[in-house]
Amino acid sequence: MANIKLTKNEQKKQKDALKRFTRYLPTLMLKKQQLQLVIRGLEADVKAKQEERKVLEGEIQSWVDVFGEEVEFDKLVRIKYLETEEGNIAGVDIPVFKGIEFEQIEYDLFRQPLWVDAAVEKVSKLLACDEELKIIAKQLELLDAELRVTSQRVNLFEKVKIPETKTIIKKIGVYLGDQQTAAVVRGKISKKKLVREA
Repeated sequence: MANIKLTKNEQKKQKDALKRFTRYLPTLMLKKQQLQLVIRGLEADVKAKQEERKVLEGEIQSWVDVFGEEVEFDKLVRIKYLETEEGNIAGVDIPVFKGIEFEQIEYDLFRQPLWVDAAVEKVSKLLACDEELKIIAKQLELLDAELRVTSQRVNLFEKVKIPETKTIIKKIGVYLGDQQTAAVVRGKISKKKLVREA
């Protein structure tokens, strides 16, 4: 704001900038609201998945506790393929969980306890839940970063750029008005002198 030319061209330039700022601000505010809404939804998804995970963990643990046997599930359940795709929310590219596939690992039915089949299914669901939670966490990270940037831009336009530009336009308007008034006064003084001399 220090080096501002007090001219009509500068006034026009500042008015154009003000129009731009006031046109972009509602779009930025809408984007901010959309991001906040999506983030709240994802946080609810995280809570639901964590509850689901807790239930699955409890079911598996109850079998292990009841039968008192050690089973190495990491040797029985392995992820073969994790399917994700790119999604876009408010201009932010995010990973989206599509599905998961597990390896079919053979194990000796005579050596493993009877409940292992059901437990393998539950552990598979638990791993799928974990992978989905990781992807949601990545989505939240990306959307939080975009929300921070968008909020900064909204604040910049709302609290700095728009008021600053309005002040500059007013200052230039006052200066140009004073110049115009001074020109009129000088014109009248010159006219009086010419009338007196004639």
